[in-house]
Amino acid sequence: MANNDLNAIPADVALDFLTGILPFKEIQRTELVRLSRKCIIDFYPEGTLIFRQGETEVSHFYVIQQGGVKTYRVEGDEISLKDYRGKGEYFGALPIIQGTKANLNVEAVEDTFCFLFDKQAFLDLLTSNPAVSQYYLRTMSAKMAGMVYSHARQQKIMPRTEGALYLFTAQVGQIAKGELYSAPVTTTVREAAAIMSEKMVGSLLLTDSVGGITGIVTDKDIRSKVVAQGVDFNTRVEKIMSSPVQTISSQAICFDALLKMIKEKIHHLAIEQNGNITSMITTHDIMVTQGTSPLYLFREILAQRTIEGLYPLAHRIPQVVRSLIEEGAKANNVTRMIAVLNDHVLDRLLTLQLDKFGKAPLPWAWLLMGSEGRREQTFKTDQDNAIIYADTEDQSLKAEAERYFKAFAESAIDHLVKCGYPLCPGEIMASNLKWRQPLSLWKDYFRKWCRTPTPESVLNSLIFFDFKSGFGAADLVKELKGEVSATARKSDIFLLWLAKTTLASRPPLTFFRNFIVEKDGEHKNTFDLKTRGLVFIVDFARLMALKHGITETNTLNRLNLLKENQYLSETLCIEIIEAYEFLMHLRLIHQLQMLEADAAPDNHINPKDLTDLERQTLKEAFLVIGRLQDFLKKEFHLTDQ
Repeated sequence: MANNDLNAIPADVALDFLTGILPFKEIQRTELVRLSRKCIIDFYPEGTLIFRQGETEVSHFYVIQQGGVKTYRVEGDEISLKDYRGKGEYFGALPIIQGTKANLNVEAVEDTFCFLFDKQAFLDLLTSNPAVSQYYLRTMSAKMAGMVYSHARQQKIMPRTEGALYLFTAQVGQIAKGELYSAPVTTTVREAAAIMSEKMVGSLLLTDSVGGITGIVTDKDIRSKVVAQGVDFNTRVEKIMSSPVQTISSQAICFDALLKMIKEKIHHLAIEQNGNITSMITTHDIMVTQGTSPLYLFREILAQRTIEGLYPLAHRIPQVVRSLIEEGAKANNVTRMIAVLNDHVLDRLLTLQLDKFGKAPLPWAWLLMGSEGRREQTFKTDQDNAIIYADTEDQSLKAEAERYFKAFAESAIDHLVKCGYPLCPGEIMASNLKWRQPLSLWKDYFRKWCRTPTPESVLNSLIFFDFKSGFGAADLVKELKGEVSATARKSDIFLLWLAKTTLASRPPLTFFRNFIVEKDGEHKNTFDLKTRGLVFIVDFARLMALKHGITETNTLNRLNLLKENQYLSETLCIEIIEAYEFLMHLRLIHQLQMLEADAAPDNHINPKDLTDLERQTLKEAFLVIGRLQDFLKKEFHLTDQ
């Protein structure tokens, strides 16, 4: 590098540039002026090795004014590409902060000009500006969970309530009301009712002969199991109690308690601290704390006595989800809640339909696939479902089952459409005979797909391998899942095909990290966030889960299990989880905006509609996908891909 006099530049040149990029644009102008006066500029021809890993003493912080660099590590004979950085991006911060030599090789990939700031000037800037220090030190996770999520929510979703994020900040131990009361299991229903009335509580914990908690009885149990059925009030409460007692940690947030109550269809949860039950939380406690609650919608769904009554309730799910986003929910919380509410709509719909059609001739289950099977629904969720039923050698019974399930499926699909769940364009629905078959044929489907893969079968796998039980005989689904997992794990040729298909998905970034958008047509100046980003992560998690015999279908759960079993490094897993959460968050915010503008939700994002921080974080998420692609190439020996 030449001396400072030769490289000195007018301060206003650097000042104009820095005021347009993060994090400099957010610091006080007087301090930015002082920093600009200490700035020099240098030029690096294409191919110049600016930093040499483990050797270069880093004396300056570099901001790219024009051109671009690549960063990479050399380990033995292997070169591991880490990143491409272009205009407005930087390098040199980490070794300065850590006081080390260059941790990466940095090479100019075209003629490049950089602004250079003296090491001490950069450290002084970090000391005097906590926000700048945080910008360079915090992990991608912190960026996403805090500043990015908060900014996206505040800028794009105007609040309608005055909630203080209770669902996602308050711990259940903090809001539980009242004292804990118990009684022996030998207590009669009459005595239990008297205790609850006197103490003004809705539940009693029941203890065995040595004082251990063995069950719970609630006022609802007494109403539904005793009063409604004319049971003798002198009956012992152990006959009507629920056991074991459902518990939750005192440190759990209210959202997790709410989700558990809805899943289990209960209204009381015992709070556990250091292995002991210390108090009780109820749905009422949460609703008092947080006025707009999914519990209201959940209760209305369960209370419906007609299928038609479910139509408007299903259409209200986006409004409930809006309140979750408004209150600070991350994407995983939102999609979990959407999945639970959708599951309850389906459960109630099929239960009511069974009342009309009568008992099925054979044990059966309703399969959910695709995003429904992964529990990752957003506001735009096409139907992907099927029916599996038990095998029989009785031909007349088989024919009867075919007639029954045909009529049942066609009716259910029609009702689901009226609930707001669109038909699958590819007809992957239970109304299609091909996807309404006995267990043995479903096993044959998966064996054929795995053992003799074709482009069509690999595409099918992207939907069908994410199945879960939605209603009915879960043991049939469990048996099929075990068969599929064992077959796929042994099918190297199928996994190789799946890896190639996964690698076909490319993030929308140019060589120098500019966004690639549609040039014309209906979606001009946008890119599809789902197909160009999220799909790769979902496909990657499925592929690795199948390779290692993991039967979980949810993407985040798959990734966590891969990390726990050390099939992926912890660092890589954390990066991809953070990237996935951020992409899903952008998608949900975008779709909610469209719904509130009375437009059909889609996945097409215009980068110009994003803030600087959102664009930068989005690029980081796409770069994580690039690292995963490198991982897959090595894992499946696809070096030429």
